[in-house]
Amino acid sequence: MDLSDAVIVKSSRLKSVVWNDFDRIKKGDTCVAVCRHCKKKLSGSSTSGTSHLRNHLIRCQRRSNHGIAQYITTREKRKEGTVTIANFNFDKDQKKDESLNLVNIKFEQEQSKDETVNTGNSNFDQRRSRFDIARMIILHGYPLAMVDHVGFRVFVKNLQPLFELVTLNRVEGDCVEIYEKEKQKMNEMLDKLPGKISLSVDMWTAMCDSEYLCLTANYIDESWLLRRRILNFIMIGPSYTEDMLSEAIMTCLMDWDIDRKLFSIVLDSSSSDNIAIRIGERLSQNRFLYCNGQLFDIRCVTNVLNVMVWHALGAISGIVNKIRESIRYIKSSQTVQAKFNGMAKEVGIMNKKCLYLDNPLRWDSTYSMLEVALEFRDVFILLQENDDAYTTSLSDVEWERVTAVTSYLKLFVEVTNVFTRGKYPTANIYFPELCDVKLHLIEWCKNSDEHISSLALRMRSKFDEYWEKCSLGLAVATMLDPRFKMKLVEYYYPQIYGSTSGGRIDEVLEGVKALYNEHSICSPLAFNDQGMDWQVGSGPLCLPSSAKDSRDRLMGFDKFLNETSPDEDVKSDLDKYLEEPLFPRNVDFSILNWWKVHTPRYPILSMMARNLLGIPMSKVPPELAFNNSGRVLDRDWSSLNPATVQALVCSQDWIRSELEN
Repeated sequence: MDLSDAVIVKSSRLKSVVWNDFDRIKKGDTCVAVCRHCKKKLSGSSTSGTSHLRNHLIRCQRRSNHGIAQYITTREKRKEGTVTIANFNFDKDQKKDESLNLVNIKFEQEQSKDETVNTGNSNFDQRRSRFDIARMIILHGYPLAMVDHVGFRVFVKNLQPLFELVTLNRVEGDCVEIYEKEKQKMNEMLDKLPGKISLSVDMWTAMCDSEYLCLTANYIDESWLLRRRILNFIMIGPSYTEDMLSEAIMTCLMDWDIDRKLFSIVLDSSSSDNIAIRIGERLSQNRFLYCNGQLFDIRCVTNVLNVMVWHALGAISGIVNKIRESIRYIKSSQTVQAKFNGMAKEVGIMNKKCLYLDNPLRWDSTYSMLEVALEFRDVFILLQENDDAYTTSLSDVEWERVTAVTSYLKLFVEVTNVFTRGKYPTANIYFPELCDVKLHLIEWCKNSDEHISSLALRMRSKFDEYWEKCSLGLAVATMLDPRFKMKLVEYYYPQIYGSTSGGRIDEVLEGVKALYNEHSICSPLAFNDQGMDWQVGSGPLCLPSSAKDSRDRLMGFDKFLNETSPDEDVKSDLDKYLEEPLFPRNVDFSILNWWKVHTPRYPILSMMARNLLGIPMSKVPPELAFNNSGRVLDRDWSSLNPATVQALVCSQDWIRSELEN
């Protein structure tokens, strides 16, 4: 068509963003849309819509290479990897005939070469965009198959026509490549850690009943921040044994080269002792463990509390079911509900709380249901006397039993809330809470109701297993809290152990000193001006011969000084720490900040604090603290091969942690 005498039409009606790339030209009664990039002529009639124009822009090579830059401001040049898109107006009133044509979009199946394409004033990086998709999938837990979803592919192709869409296999390979790079960074970080690592062990379930072993490193870094990082996520066969688990854990430790850095291992309360024993024996051969491994085997306290709770609820399961049925009956009709409310007023209960049914999978929900039901106990009794249809009433003995168990649950809820208050609680917070639990268990065993006292004995037996194994670690951790030191142990132990408390307190103090002495041996201070021998108060100043230069003319002076100096003990930083006044207790206290500030004053003790306070006495995440079910792997990821699953789970944890930091 000859357009020599045609005129460009500028109309306010042309609101679609597509007209940013076309000129609408009118010659006589005919309207033509001319591409500003390749000058191709298409129908510009108002009845033709704009879909054919959009489809042309997607295929227009000149527009792809030169036109994109007009939507990117000069400020947009990468600023910490972000891109700012400006002056791009979307047509909110887009007509139906302007919708994207999915049929006409052709996706290339061949993977293009990794190269950067110059698009005017900006560069399009194919490889970077590919790995951006992979990181997005990892970070948010999306299914890998999303790259095959037609909606996603259309969105990406329209957003950036230059991007060559990836296949599922390609994005899986990209995710694994990201994992390998992140693992290298993690390796370097672990190698530079100033302290030890405590390893927590968890079992995850996946689809088809397969299980995964999850190993997480817990440590305090050089900035005195408590960190947790998943190291391994390994599929375990259905017929695995304790030997196989122990071997798998040791293999992972050696693969990361942290077997020499391991301080403790944290297992579920139900885990066999043999796993910790086997790993501990392997590490003890190389003398990697402190205090002959006394603090090596730690059990998760939240897991212990959950087991005790399910013992308690199991003992009154019939009564709990009766209460559930009673609540269902009251809520079955407005008439019964009104009658119940009227009776509540009659007995003088003005409680604004309402009866509700629990979620049986969350025991804190069951506790709340029982707590509210107990407040309406008299109303339930009155309803029983005045409503023949109400047949699930409780006897007086049953009410007393549910009262006793609810008081137990209340304590466990309060203690668990303390343990899950922060994201990564330090080990010093557990001792006073668990001492309180132990004292209550002693009292509960004295209940006159044999059914309740036998329940308390079972719970106490389970708790004592945990206490015998972990009480030393709990006590040492609380000793490292400058607000308590040994005073909290001296306060609780007489209440717990009575006449034998003196010996128990001495055991804790001896354990503290032994641990301190071993840290002093590993400290670089043991070979300079604060030598290990005199640092722990064992005698006069005596520098090791290795620290002396054979040509030192003052060696005789050192000998003279040693012989003529008064034979008095030089206080260690442990002695100074224990003798100084307690730090005032306040709400905003941060124990890690305290040790960060006081490291120069207590150099060896701070090493000990770094290792002890980083132990995850509770490894259960807050969202599962009241739930007896374990961790479950996402359905989409469960279907992938185990190596890819490990790459996704580990790198997701590392990338999320990096973003949080």
